[in-house]
Amino acid sequence: MENWVAARKNMTASIIKLNTTAADHHIAKLAALAIGLSVLEAAIPSPLPGVKPGIANIVTLIVLARFGWRTAAWVTLLRVVGSGLLMGSVLTPGFFLSLSGALSSLMILAISQHLPARWFGAVTHSIFGAFAHIAGQLLLVYFWLIPHMGVAYLIPIFAAAALIFGTANGLIAAYFLSVEKRNVACA
Repeated sequence: MENWVAARKNMTASIIKLNTTAADHHIAKLAALAIGLSVLEAAIPSPLPGVKPGIANIVTLIVLARFGWRTAAWVTLLRVVGSGLLMGSVLTPGFFLSLSGALSSLMILAISQHLPARWFGAVTHSIFGAFAHIAGQLLLVYFWLIPHMGVAYLIPIFAAAALIFGTANGLIAAYFLSVEKRNVACA
């Protein structure tokens, strides 16, 4: 016992220090906001399984417009993993459906951000992202969970939901971006 106590006194704690930047802290705050919205959304009952408004995507749209695709990708992926950890769904089919939808949406947003800003903004990015999200999820369902053509019968329902919620989220993001622009202009 005395040897253990003596050995314990001689041990030094190893400290791991991560050097973070202000941008890292900003990404973490935005990801935390998106995670909070995801958890809040999980508490809202859905009339149809799998149909959710995707309110956390509003944060992604604002981040895409303000900071670019790379930061939006970080925030989105941190949101998927963080909300999966908080809700206990990591490595479940629901987690992989969320991840596949997020990755599909990010791929489309990477392309759509280069479209002329005069005609394409937060609303169109949101609609494109919502359709890509649904497409990614339905493809994963077909190739992994339910390899049957009956999955195609779900396309009109999910496409309508993607159009409605994509438009609503895009309008909300556009509103916040315009308010921010006005506040900057007034300052």
